[in-house]
Formats: sequence, structure tokens, C-alpha cells
Amino acid sequence: QVQLAESGGGLVQAGGSLRLSCVASGISLDEYTVGWFRQAPGEEREGISSISGSDNKIYYSDSVEGRFTVSRDNAKNTVYLIMDSLKPEDTAIYYCAADFWARLPFGGFTYWGQGTQVTVSA
Repeated sequence: QVQLAESGGGLVQAGGSLRLSCVASGISLDEYTVGWFRQAPGEEREGISSISGSDNKIYYSDSVEGRFTVSRDNAKNTVYLIMDSLKPEDTAIYYCAADFWARLPFGGFTYWGQGTQVTVSA
């Protein structure tokens, strides 16, 4: 059974940083494309970053480019999202997702985590 678990969310002041982790069980995450998504209250889910499984090609949405960094730790079967220079508009539930056949950058993900709340105060 495949499971993804996000952690690392919390409350931070504007300008601060957080590191989100996405740990997988049941799959070797290094073989999978992993995406990070977020959903703010009343908004649609937004894809913000992905890293491909085949060649580690990385994508960022315009809203996080230059502030967020995605990376892998294959030994820990984990993908990280390092978020710097956080803004109040980054407040959302953040999800990771994985799929072997994902349509880059943000389509076709089968496995999803339960989400972690990120709140950025002004």
C-alpha cells in the first residue's frame, strides 16, 4: 500500500522559512515524479513545484519561483519543499503527490498525502 505523509507545516511570520517533507512508504520515491500542491480556503488547488522521476527535472509555478526549492533525499525516501521569504498569500494546506507516469509539470498524480497546514502571518 502506497502512502505519502507530509510534515513540517506550521505558523510562521512573513519573511520566514519552513521546510516541508514528503515521506513515502510502499514505493521508491526516487523513481517517481513528485509534485507539491497547495489549496487556500475558497481557492482551487494549485500546483507549485514538481521534480521528475526520470531525470530530476524541476518545475516551479510563477508564484513561488525564486523562493521555494524542491529536492530529494533518496536515502530517506523523502522529497522536501524548502520555502523561503514566505508571504501571507502562501497560507494554504500543502500536499505532496507522486506518480510514475505523471504528466509534467502538474498532471496525472495518483498518490496523495493528507496535507500539512502552512500559515503565514503578516
